[in-house]
Amino acid sequence: MKLDIRALVVCVWCVATIEAFTQGPQPLSNPVQLSRSQAPKPTRFTEDVTRTGVVDSALFSSSVSSPPDTTVFALPSSMTSQTTMGKTKAALTKFGMMSFIASMCLALPIALFPPYALLKLGLINRLQKEQMALRTGQFCARWLVRLIPFASVKIIPYHDPNPEPSIWVCNHVSALDIFMLLATDKRLRGKNKRPIKIVYWKQLEDNPITKLLFQQCGFIPVQMAANKAGEANDYDMKSFKSLLKSTKQAFDEGFDIGILPEGQLNPHPEQGLLPCFSGAFTLARMSKRPIHMMALHGTHRLWHAREDIGMTVTGRDVQVRSYPNGRKYKSGEEFLATFEAVIGEFGTHGRDLEDAELNGWLDGSKWEAMQTAKEQQLEVAKGL
Repeated sequence: MKLDIRALVVCVWCVATIEAFTQGPQPLSNPVQLSRSQAPKPTRFTEDVTRTGVVDSALFSSSVSSPPDTTVFALPSSMTSQTTMGKTKAALTKFGMMSFIASMCLALPIALFPPYALLKLGLINRLQKEQMALRTGQFCARWLVRLIPFASVKIIPYHDPNPEPSIWVCNHVSALDIFMLLATDKRLRGKNKRPIKIVYWKQLEDNPITKLLFQQCGFIPVQMAANKAGEANDYDMKSFKSLLKSTKQAFDEGFDIGILPEGQLNPHPEQGLLPCFSGAFTLARMSKRPIHMMALHGTHRLWHAREDIGMTVTGRDVQVRSYPNGRKYKSGEEFLATFEAVIGEFGTHGRDLEDAELNGWLDGSKWEAMQTAKEQQLEVAKGL
């Protein structure tokens, strides 16, 4: 068993290092490089792969020519999960998840050493090191999910043919979320995507593996008092000056910014989102960048935010969704209402709103109609 684990780690390290080098640590701020279009292509990771087919809806009218495809990392059909899992399936799924986490803890320090060493030797600069480290982390997560398929991950992608500097927002339901986003990013946003720097809670660096990954990738920390999932956040306002500076630098260097508006793990995702913060809108307004949305569903059934539930496995179906029509919002209220409607529905139930309503929220017409209706009600009230 020890030999198998060592062999797995060595293989992941070798291939990750090769991929990082072959892609080349070149700056991503070149406009030609950023606008190169590439349509999503279906990829078969196992024999169990499904496709959504063409969605006849205005939602994807601005998408690339290829219809959105849905990719599933799946176990054999004899181990497909149900809403309520039997004890044997739950135990096997938990063992697979713990094996995945252990493998990531072993693989990341080894795979992230080459870019760190190259930086220390002066052969690459900080920006190149961060780009290589992010690609390496994504590669490790992606291939370990394939090799240890503890979850059936359904990816609903949107590939922007001409990505521009943006802020990405997502719900947060499990400690597995970061690994799932790393593993699925290539299929979720396409090969032409801009890399993302995630804003994270500084205390997550208490975990040495998390600290290694986040610091090597150049993710952006924010100071906050220690709390449990569901408790109010107490931010250190002094750290926001550094956050704004790091955000501007990240955009200039070719990165996007990832923010979790809930600000912490959601201890009751089955009941909806936590109260959300409008920090993403503030950053978008100050940087004059659009906001794009993505959503997660199901990771809490593998590793729940509540300490009394934890790794009590109740399901293995995970969905990751990327939405089109990123835009600049006119107010924090509009952004929060859109996020809560679109991401709240998917994060809670694992499904989208009806097409017309979803399109209305994403293009802003739903919010405008609501504001017009409020103004008309006020006029009627004044007339009375």
